[in-house]
Amino acid sequence: FFKKIAGSEIPVIMNLGASYERLALALGSASVEEMQKDLAEMERSPIPPREIPRAEAPVKEVILKGKEADLDRLPILTHNEFDAGRYVNAAAMICKERGTSMYNMGIYRHQKQGKRQLGLMINPANNAHHVRAEYEDHDEAMEVALAIGHHPAVLMAAVSKQPGIGRELEVAGAFLREPLEVVQGETVDLPVPARAEIVIEGIVPPHKRQYEGPFGEWPHYYYKEGDQPFIEVTAITMRRKPIYQSIHSAHFEHNIIGAAPRIGSLYRRIQEVVPGVRAVNLPMSGAARAHCYISLKKRTEGEPKQAALAAFTTESSIKHVIVVDDDIDVFNETQVLWALAMRFQADRDLAIIPNILGSHLNPTAYGFNRMEKGAMETKLVFDATKPLPPYEFPKEAKAPEKVVEKIDLREYGRAFDPARDLRALVPD
Repeated sequence: FFKKIAGSEIPVIMNLGASYERLALALGSASVEEMQKDLAEMERSPIPPREIPRAEAPVKEVILKGKEADLDRLPILTHNEFDAGRYVNAAAMICKERGTSMYNMGIYRHQKQGKRQLGLMINPANNAHHVRAEYEDHDEAMEVALAIGHHPAVLMAAVSKQPGIGRELEVAGAFLREPLEVVQGETVDLPVPARAEIVIEGIVPPHKRQYEGPFGEWPHYYYKEGDQPFIEVTAITMRRKPIYQSIHSAHFEHNIIGAAPRIGSLYRRIQEVVPGVRAVNLPMSGAARAHCYISLKKRTEGEPKQAALAAFTTESSIKHVIVVDDDIDVFNETQVLWALAMRFQADRDLAIIPNILGSHLNPTAYGFNRMEKGAMETKLVFDATKPLPPYEFPKEAKAPEKVVEKIDLREYGRAFDPARDLRALVPD
């Protein structure tokens, strides 16, 4: 938390979502392991937002329009050494699908390009890309509202993976366990979170582009610059004493704040096709996006690939899926890699899927002829599960359970901890 910011009277807070434990606490989950199940269950029971009068909305305490809506008033940060400039990176952007009443909410990157202009870079795999393209196809501007500073549940809902376009506002209510309070925008016909710290309103003009980037992204690399759409700012509303929230881009918080809700969405979607799923993890070894570990109680051969395909279609950034049995802890990478070493043979258990939509932010993503940069990747499925009977797989060597149960390690200073005591010993 930074109280004194050069050039601004508004304090800055960041790293609110820098640990799974912190997010689990914010959601009221008993543990990180339980959080994914809680998120999946809450996604199944969305709660519609509740509109409140303008007079009751803290975000309407200060209203700036026209020339007064000056981005220089905000402490927008430069996050990495070679970023092209200052970026708004923790705003939940709300837009409306053309011709419907469906509202989409997501988090994107917005380079400050002037006093009243922000860049807009959207992953081609995200729904907002489709929404914006539909407006442009009809030569129409798209209205947007960027909500900055709210309960972590709102940011997590914004990056959760919902079927079709919309539902994020309703899922935010589910994560909050009460309706998200909204109020109408000042210059856009959109609902905005009434208890946000700051809201930036604007339009995205069709067929206009501005040079944007580079910017440090979730793979911990800079994504190259290029021409992108932009937002013409029409209004800024805020609390009387707002706090500006930012995310530590290309670092731990950037990965965790995005991974936690995605894990919940993945668990929900995989469970729909493979009821025996037990746990899902997006480990930091893949920047909490590119690697996905799934454990399941396999009932039928082929289920691991079904689970992996569900993961790919839910989160396009995933490149490699390792599926393991339910005796493996997917939050213990040593156990996952042990299962891969002992229960997997590449000629039988590896599936390669080329030319599938991935993340254009991955440095190795490719286009149609593989020579140019694009949004396609080659996905891998590792089936590291044991074969079902009648095939007899060797039993894992363990100490007799009756003996282990009699040992009380508390006498030696601490209780038995599987996450610590069952992992391979690594010298300091």
